[in-house]
Amino acid sequence: MTLVGMGPSEALARLFTAEGKRDPYPLYDALWPLGPAFRLGPELVMVLGYDECSAALRHRDLLVTDADAHRRTGLLAHSTWQCFTKIMMFSNEPDHGRLRQFAGDAYSPRQVARLRPAAVDRGRTLIADLSGRVDLVAAYTYPFTMAVTGDLLGIPSSDRDALRVPVLACTTAFEPILTQDELVAADAGMDVLTDYFRELIRHRRRHPSDDLTGTMVRDGDATGAISEEELVASLVLFLIAGTQTPSDVIGNAVQLVVSRRLPAHDLVADPGTLADFVTEAVRIDPAIHMLTRVAARDLELGGVHIAAGSRVLLTLAAANRDPRRFGRQDEFDVGREGNAPLAFGLGTHYCLGASFAKLLVDVALAELLGRFPAMSLASEPSYREQLVQRGLADLVVNLEG
Repeated sequence: MTLVGMGPSEALARLFTAEGKRDPYPLYDALWPLGPAFRLGPELVMVLGYDECSAALRHRDLLVTDADAHRRTGLLAHSTWQCFTKIMMFSNEPDHGRLRQFAGDAYSPRQVARLRPAAVDRGRTLIADLSGRVDLVAAYTYPFTMAVTGDLLGIPSSDRDALRVPVLACTTAFEPILTQDELVAADAGMDVLTDYFRELIRHRRRHPSDDLTGTMVRDGDATGAISEEELVASLVLFLIAGTQTPSDVIGNAVQLVVSRRLPAHDLVADPGTLADFVTEAVRIDPAIHMLTRVAARDLELGGVHIAAGSRVLLTLAAANRDPRRFGRQDEFDVGREGNAPLAFGLGTHYCLGASFAKLLVDVALAELLGRFPAMSLASEPSYREQLVQRGLADLVVNLEG
């Protein structure tokens, strides 16, 4: 992307285009003259700064875009947001705390640790079938996350392939600017997922099980802590968050290894180095680029006055490259000290499944890079035309180098 002579206004105009979504990082850099936070319109503020995003994520008066917020935009007329606004990610108190408490044990460190052996087996089984030239997105990153998440939720293996397209379609609904076609496709995907989980819930009531779906059905029926629609929505969230986001993180990380010719074997040689590598990978090329908040009252952030009801775009991917926080911010440095990217959020909405996502990423990378340390790009990788949930459409490599 050519940026010579490009000012902030042009960069902003290009950010939400197909070209901008494919490579937004130069555009984030071009926006910095506007400051770490700046106004896009009377009721819209964009935040680039690390400290400002950190403060916003913790601010009790910057709320997530819940049902009330989306009712005002008209998005609540769509089945995608009818479902999403019933999950903890898009709920404020008291619903957020109630939903998070109900599902909290599902991703406790102890529960996640118990999943590691099965995840390793899944990774090795998939890798055993890989050879020569292969698209890792189609053949490994998503099949791996779906296999492990499908096992966790109790989704029969025969059903999993049919859920791939609906899952991906739903993630387009997170974009700040949506076309009617994108909304229609997202709604169609959501209808498939909600219908599927309603039927799975009915099946679990007839045939109880110890998988996460069975456990949530049993506990929900026994306590009344969650409605039927909230249960369906929670399972949709766990499927999307357990498959698409980790798949994108894995793909982005592998792309960094092969494109920058990083020493793959050294990166996965021990758990500490692998953890540092993953942390730096989600800093420099995260899967989630933006989150939206709504001001519950008049407040100030980064020197910008934000009126009650205004929306705030927290650009986490730009914050992760804030030159005030990260020296040599565009360089990939596994040994970076004090590295704390905003990959999983902060505060009360810190990602509930962060430990599960980290398990998936760690296992997938350790198994793949350990087996094929010399892999190389076979063709230029391409990204989906999404900015909020940014990931590769394909990553074709030669496994043996």
